[in-house]
Amino acid sequence: MKEWDLNGKNLGSPTYQPARNKFNRDNNTVTMCMLGLYQIDRIKAQNPDFYESKEWMVVPFPVFENAVNEVKCNYYGHYYMVNAESSKEKQEYAWKFINFMLSHSDEYLMNCGLIQPKKTLLESEVFKNYPYADVFLSDLEKSHSVPLHLKGPQFEQLIRETIESVMLTTTTPEQALNVLKRKANELLQK
Repeated sequence: MKEWDLNGKNLGSPTYQPARNKFNRDNNTVTMCMLGLYQIDRIKAQNPDFYESKEWMVVPFPVFENAVNEVKCNYYGHYYMVNAESSKEKQEYAWKFINFMLSHSDEYLMNCGLIQPKKTLLESEVFKNYPYADVFLSDLEKSHSVPLHLKGPQFEQLIRETIESVMLTTTTPEQALNVLKRKANELLQK
């Protein structure tokens, strides 16, 4: 992880601006990054010349040769919720907003690069003509949903802190792992 930090190769997740810049703007610096469909719109917005150049592509998620199961990236879902304890008026407007969002899945894809899990969207011409949507759909068909632990968000935060402590400070991987184990055990015991 240390080699990926700002003082090393400055790589990391495409959600980090420096890594995106290296892929998106610096010619021949980074040749591959793992991303979601929404990153295509980010390239289009941040570097339209690169987007239009066709010098980039999306390929299926790699799987080990002779893998027991051909499982691509796992996925998680977002969902809309309405607070049952809010006023009836607020609940009514919340449901209207949710209906509006679900009624505009084509626009949601085109403007945000996010897929709503609707059969009508996946079968639409908009989706079929979206760059590399077929690659993402093919990988999605071979993936599994990740059920989240009740304390999943806290575990994610601990893992993030662990990685970033190695990437961005003088913490050694061994020290970071020990801290992660201690904090994870404390979290499980709460």
